[in-house]
Amino acid sequence: MKFVLMSLLISCAMAAGAKEPADASLARKSFAETRRIVTEDGLDERRMVEIGGIPQAITVRGRHRDAPILLFLHGGPGFVMSPVAYRYTDTWEEFFTVVHWDQRGAGRTYAANDAAAVTPTLTMPRMITDAEEVVTYLRRTYHRDRIVLLGHSWGSVLGAELALRHPEWFSVYVGMGQVVDMQASESLGYRQLLDMARQRKNADAVRELEALAPYPGDDPKHALEKLRLQRKHLESWANGFFWRGRSNDYMDTVALSPDYTLAEVKALDAGLESSLAALWPQLMQYSLRDKTTLKVPLVLFEGRHDMSVSSELAAEWFKTVRAPFKKLVWFEDSAHMPLMEEPGRVLMHLVQDVLPLSRDDTKPVETVKP
Repeated sequence: MKFVLMSLLISCAMAAGAKEPADASLARKSFAETRRIVTEDGLDERRMVEIGGIPQAITVRGRHRDAPILLFLHGGPGFVMSPVAYRYTDTWEEFFTVVHWDQRGAGRTYAANDAAAVTPTLTMPRMITDAEEVVTYLRRTYHRDRIVLLGHSWGSVLGAELALRHPEWFSVYVGMGQVVDMQASESLGYRQLLDMARQRKNADAVRELEALAPYPGDDPKHALEKLRLQRKHLESWANGFFWRGRSNDYMDTVALSPDYTLAEVKALDAGLESSLAALWPQLMQYSLRDKTTLKVPLVLFEGRHDMSVSSELAAEWFKTVRAPFKKLVWFEDSAHMPLMEEPGRVLMHLVQDVLPLSRDDTKPVETVKP
């Protein structure tokens, strides 16, 4: 309740153009201090890097600079995890040098650019090229031949494409909530949701969901309207986004983030909305079904109850994949957000299953070809 109240106070203060409440400011300073990296060979860098012709936000943190670099590709599109990293990925920094990148049109990158100029450039080819440039920047700047790549949800589209196109850049690819066929995933999730509503005799949900048919359909004009209504039911009572009604505390956690200014927090919704509007229709055309040969080790982290991006389809695709090494890890108490629902088990499997595959990544190289 305290976090909710604090978030409300901060939101009101932002709306009024006032400063944040003193207690919130103190909390942010406290979090900033407790996550300060004090090791002699640590990294704590927050930069705007020119990617794709515009400044984009990249944060690099780790307790030991010779640790494997792990690039986290956030979902959404437009749903950044960098403002909540202080809560959910700080422990990773004991084993990896963790990189958060606010993608084009999202988070701090959205806040730093002219939205009118950037929004028309939000296309899947451009986003993939941006991701390639980010990886090239990391390899050159930190003198690494290969890095660990982790893509969540929408980020798993970028991640899979990078792993398929440039396997020599990566020691391992980790897909969390892996997108395999978005059209099929939405259709399957909708049928499951409607069946659940009928079984529970939830008349209001049945009526609203039936009105969406055909779902998702092929009309981009109404795609986001349908998505929002479907997700409303998925999250509010079906537990297909967070399992068993776990509270979504993302915005409450953002409100106390030591990494975001109030202006950057205020820009989050606008960035998410513009990213979804531009990229969702394109994402609905994406499929991995016929891409089953990987030349890089593959690890999938899947929430058993994920109905937002079907874990069933991910498991089916995994069976068909040929890779030097592959492993599917199920998170039995998670839906779409294992990172937030089972953060301890995510860390455990990163250390047990991913870190050993990245060991040779710690060898520096003199030159790296783009």
